[in-house]
Amino acid sequence: MAAQVTATKNNDMEKCYENYILIDVGANLTNKKYNRDLDSVIQRAKDSGVQKIMVTGTSVKGSKEALRLSRIYPDTLYSTAGIHPHDAKSYTDESWEELRRLAENPECVAIGECGLDYNRNFSEPEDQRTVFRKHLELAIELNKPVFVHERDAHDDLIEILDQYKEKLPPVLVHCFTGSSENALAYLEKGFYIGLTGYLCKDKSDTGVRKLLEDGSIPLERLVVETDAPFMYPNTRASKLPLHVKDGLTERSMTFLHRYCTFQRNEPCSLPAIVEMIAAFMKKKPEEVALATSFNAMKLFGLS
Repeated sequence: MAAQVTATKNNDMEKCYENYILIDVGANLTNKKYNRDLDSVIQRAKDSGVQKIMVTGTSVKGSKEALRLSRIYPDTLYSTAGIHPHDAKSYTDESWEELRRLAENPECVAIGECGLDYNRNFSEPEDQRTVFRKHLELAIELNKPVFVHERDAHDDLIEILDQYKEKLPPVLVHCFTGSSENALAYLEKGFYIGLTGYLCKDKSDTGVRKLLEDGSIPLERLVVETDAPFMYPNTRASKLPLHVKDGLTERSMTFLHRYCTFQRNEPCSLPAIVEMIAAFMKKKPEEVALATSFNAMKLFGLS
């Protein structure tokens, strides 16, 4: 019996060492796609090595729900509070006061998702800029990092951020999909870059892959996220280089292919994303996992 217990303990320890230690800084766990099995989704994430997950708030209602989830799963889930630029048109003074109250809670570790998105202009650009400034002022007041969304609006975003640069807390450009030129401009300002499974989609010669291959993104400025249920990392993509596919382990592929789909990505896909980043950077995945987790803990003050 004692030998059996020892063997079980050894197996548990081996599993421990197999796992990376990861933090997913952006997952949309308030999405209705997780309504039926959120417990299982979070358990799978932990089994894959994802120790902590930040639940993104993209509206007042979503931020409220993100905060509620962070209280149900303390020390595992954390929340952000913000209004996505798509929803800037829905801003009212009353709703903003409610968002402020949500943002003041200790479980809320960042202000956002906020920013500018001129790709579809679901809200007028002027409304987006006004609401983005409100978020920056709140972040400065509460001294919480800014969780930024930017699409096809790089110059305007930089211009607004520059207006607050003397007081601005740390900034994360979340789910980065822009050009290497854009990324270098953000890095020059001291901002952090968040990378997702978009790596599999990026086919340009001037995008995220080039940045990683050139070593242009220093590890100390990088964090990782799934943006679940979106941004499924299609590791079977034809344009993904062979050396990157070869860097993917059976363990991470098991979680990815067993539990994640194009329709519903999960935080347990994060190990595969980290392995791809590591392969592009020509580093060990353990090194990338450790550095990005340390960055996330430092940036967002996670316990």
